[in-house]
Amino acid sequence: MNSTLYRGLELLLLFVLIPVSFVFKYSPWIKLGIGVVGFLYVIYVLLKVEHLKFKIVKHLNWTLFWKETFIKLSLIAVITFIFVWVSNKEALFQVVYNKPKLWLLILFIYSVFSVYPQELIYRTFFFSRYRNLFKNNNVFLFINAILFSLAHLFFRNALVIVLTFLGGLLFALTYNKTQSTILVSIEHAVYGCWLFTVGMGVMLGFPA
Repeated sequence: MNSTLYRGLELLLLFVLIPVSFVFKYSPWIKLGIGVVGFLYVIYVLLKVEHLKFKIVKHLNWTLFWKETFIKLSLIAVITFIFVWVSNKEALFQVVYNKPKLWLLILFIYSVFSVYPQELIYRTFFFSRYRNLFKNNNVFLFINAILFSLAHLFFRNALVIVLTFLGGLLFALTYNKTQSTILVSIEHAVYGCWLFTVGMGVMLGFPA
């Protein structure tokens, strides 16, 4: 399972063929089954092949992390606020105003059951399995971001692909720097929750 050929084929199947297949119309139950089996495979490989232990890395620089995340969030907030204001003013903060309980519930479900599994797959697993397949680290990070955006192809929305590519770059850089799934998951959740809050949730698959 650790040969270069095996890992290359594994990458192709998990991060290209399966995400692209979700674009086509077939039973959502089959898609769900493929997703569950794929996720269980990832967990198995992390635990039994890569011998990863699920624990919070000690000596994380939380102060620096929050400072950098706040700066990036501020920039993202300004850009996305202007975008929603110009493109669909009625959607601006509409979930917070109209359905505050749903807003809080979705933020929790999204952060725990969507963001963390995504980061386990696209950062923890991906970095552990495929980093040494690429000689150039910048190329590796770029490929990671491309494949992360590919996972959102089923939305059939060009803006979503651009946003997830840019988000993928930010998350790849954070994980590359910190080697922490918990930090990159928090960052991912912060940005995603903001997009839902500001009024871009429907575009990204959030309930309205």
